[in-house]
Amino acid sequence: MTINDIIAGAATQAVKDLWGAEVPAGQLQPSATRREFEGNLTIVVFPLLKISRQSPEATATALGEHLAAHCRAVSSFNVVKGFLNIVIEPTYWTGVLRDIAAAGNDYGIRAVTADSPTVMVEYSSPNTNKPLHLGHIRNNLLGYSLSLILEACGNRVVKTNIVNDRGIHICKSMLAWQRWGNGATPESTGKKGDHLIGDFYVAFDKHYKQELAQLVAGGMTQEEAEAASTLMADARAMLKRWEDGDPEVRGIWEMMNGWVYDGFDVTYKRLGVSFDKIYYESQTYLVGKQEVERGLSEGLFYRKEDGSVWADLTGDGLDHKLLLRSDGTSVYMTQDIGTAKLRYADYPIDKMIYVVGNEQNYHFQVLSLLLDKLGFEWGKDLVHFSYGMVELPNGKMKSREGTVVDADDLMDDMIETARVKSSEPGRLEGLGDDEKAEVLRIVGLGALKYFILKIDPRKNIIFDPEESIDFNGNTGPFIQYTYARIRSVLRRAGDVPELADGVSPADKEVTLIQKLGDFPTVVAEAGKTFSPALIANYAYDLAREYNQYYHDYPILRESDEAVRGLRLTLSATIGRTIARALSLLGIEVPERM
Repeated sequence: MTINDIIAGAATQAVKDLWGAEVPAGQLQPSATRREFEGNLTIVVFPLLKISRQSPEATATALGEHLAAHCRAVSSFNVVKGFLNIVIEPTYWTGVLRDIAAAGNDYGIRAVTADSPTVMVEYSSPNTNKPLHLGHIRNNLLGYSLSLILEACGNRVVKTNIVNDRGIHICKSMLAWQRWGNGATPESTGKKGDHLIGDFYVAFDKHYKQELAQLVAGGMTQEEAEAASTLMADARAMLKRWEDGDPEVRGIWEMMNGWVYDGFDVTYKRLGVSFDKIYYESQTYLVGKQEVERGLSEGLFYRKEDGSVWADLTGDGLDHKLLLRSDGTSVYMTQDIGTAKLRYADYPIDKMIYVVGNEQNYHFQVLSLLLDKLGFEWGKDLVHFSYGMVELPNGKMKSREGTVVDADDLMDDMIETARVKSSEPGRLEGLGDDEKAEVLRIVGLGALKYFILKIDPRKNIIFDPEESIDFNGNTGPFIQYTYARIRSVLRRAGDVPELADGVSPADKEVTLIQKLGDFPTVVAEAGKTFSPALIANYAYDLAREYNQYYHDYPILRESDEAVRGLRLTLSATIGRTIARALSLLGIEVPERM
């Protein structure tokens, strides 16, 4: 039980004793006292005025007097209007620190039990026509971190991925390989498979634009040229042949997708993300088509004269949504209907969360409605974790034009930037080449992950690699360096003396212990609001407070054994909490730096 919970419970009892009223403990949950006032915790008493029938000052005073008399943790109090500022007995904080230290790596983490709800989190969702890029990185980091946080909140989490391995975009790469690939393979070109296929996707777009330009130059409008494009018609014909099971098309598809999967696996491993279950659109779209056909037979959907199938959602304030094309081929919505049905059949899902960018808000609004109309009771309970886009200082990325920031290249660049930033005297001295390379990997990728995750997921990001690796700012490397500093202190200290009873922490130490006490609440709130940013900024605040403390208070040079023991225990506990917080973001910490 945290000190906040102890004070909330004591305050709840005080209200019952003073005024004979029952109030929920959450109503009296204290918050940290503002720095300009004396105290450690503050309770707002305005909600109690109807019960006390007294002024805010009189109500706060009566509550404070009761707490000081009946709660051993309370040393004194002061009242500022309707705010009761509570001073915690200094030696009590030592016990709080002891309890946190004793919890070890489990501090702030709720165990998963047989009764834990099952939450499925979908993230990544790549297409097999191009490599992962910067936008995918934000998606993967958010999804993986959210999964770790939800598990830390006591949920049974299933991390899942849906690979979009079929469709017109896939056929574009396949057709380009047939026309202009000259039999190229990853082995013959020395390229990762996903990169090679991405090159053919760009090649298709290049030839397609050339064809359109020729048609327009011949007198067609842009719209007429697009309708007359033989290249696009061939891509659509290839998709139809794929859905009809044509052996030649299926053989090319399996070969090229295999190249892409090998490339994806390398990128995922390097990025440090994983999945418990991977679904493939090629295995789910038929289930979706069956559901659409069922909906059509039940009068839920309608067929146009050209044979295409639609849903009329105007009664729900939306428009008409295409579900099957006129040639019978499916669209993304069809696949998502099938995937959802299969997932709920495979797992006892209590909550399904889709981690997908905010440009798909409409898509998931429609998906939820369609599943509900099809009779799936869980349809309306789907959660779209909508996040903002990642842009570069020079603008948006376009896969078709080959202007994306490739995920593999970006990770290489981050590690190189870490190497340059770490080349100043005093950094990485005494490390062997292999150890130095490992530290640079941890720092470079930590900088990338922290920069992306520290920002509210709903906001757009302009990613700046240089800004992300700053050993003095709100960055991953600053927090990692603080952890490495603590590990250095503990190595030089040897055995940490046992924390003595009765030692009184200094004011700055109380602040740090109180900050440690906030960790469980921060984890719970991050899980409730789907916000890894809360964890990231908590880790930064804790690291910043500790660095100020490190410069102002002697630790290894402290002559008083009891005080030295407290400071070493405090340092060790802060280091462990920083590492645990970063682990919930998928970020590693170096022992030396």
